[in-house]
Amino acid sequence: MKNILITGGTGFIGQELRTILLQEGHYLTVITRNPKKYEDESAKNQRFISWEDDLVAAMEGADAVINLVGENLFSSRWTEELKQRILDSRINTTRSLVDAMEQAEDKPEVFISASASGYYGSRGDDLLDENEPVADDFLASVCEAWEAESQRATRLGVRVANPRIGIVLEKGGGALEKMLPAFKFFVGGPVGNGKQYMSWIHLEDVCRALIYPIINEKVKGAYNVCAPNPVSMNEFAETLGAVLNRPVIFRVPGFALELVFGEGAKPIMDSIRMQPKVLQLQDFEFRYEELEEALADIV
Repeated sequence: MKNILITGGTGFIGQELRTILLQEGHYLTVITRNPKKYEDESAKNQRFISWEDDLVAAMEGADAVINLVGENLFSSRWTEELKQRILDSRINTTRSLVDAMEQAEDKPEVFISASASGYYGSRGDDLLDENEPVADDFLASVCEAWEAESQRATRLGVRVANPRIGIVLEKGGGALEKMLPAFKFFVGGPVGNGKQYMSWIHLEDVCRALIYPIINEKVKGAYNVCAPNPVSMNEFAETLGAVLNRPVIFRVPGFALELVFGEGAKPIMDSIRMQPKVLQLQDFEFRYEELEEALADIV
């Protein structure tokens, strides 16, 4: 059993992650903006605290810290104000955690601080492992700064792991939640030209990959969190249509996304073909390697 400090534990990924960790018998401290909202979920092995509470005290005795917090990329059309919130929400919270680690006498063994596939930018058909250079666009710069902020903890003797998370598939959130209604009403189809690659992963495998550095001490630095078989947007749409027994007739043009999201349409249109090389070399076992079995489980 481990004592684990979590940020972003009430979000799309965080809720499922907490369920798995609690089932395994770990003790969780969840940092959230409104801990009173979750009073009913508090128990002997789970508590909720705020960012205004004593983070140093919370850090004392934590075996691991998992940092998932960050402004939603697709909450609205991108403006300069939203882009600043996207950056600040990731950098400032990560900085607060590392500062608390620095002051704590008993420091965690490992700091698992999220990053994203946006680190690589749009790279066409290139197969991308963790050694690829950072891209030159806004999201890539956010990921680079986010990882760098977390890596400060290495100077404190804390092992740092940065999961670069791909497109997470599950009901109730993420990309699939926005796509399912159109398919169910017979108007679903690929987005953009359909040739761009999607580095997808089932939510269950995301959570298991986030926990993996706690289990395997060899996992450190950046590691790609995606299924080993990325697909094109055309393949994704065809597979989702087949699983739902719906035709794939319509296509969502890129300009339509740009009207809604502005610059924020770019990460949806980017072609990112990641390979989870670090996880594969460390014998991580994916439960959902193929898109069809993942979607069949979800929908």
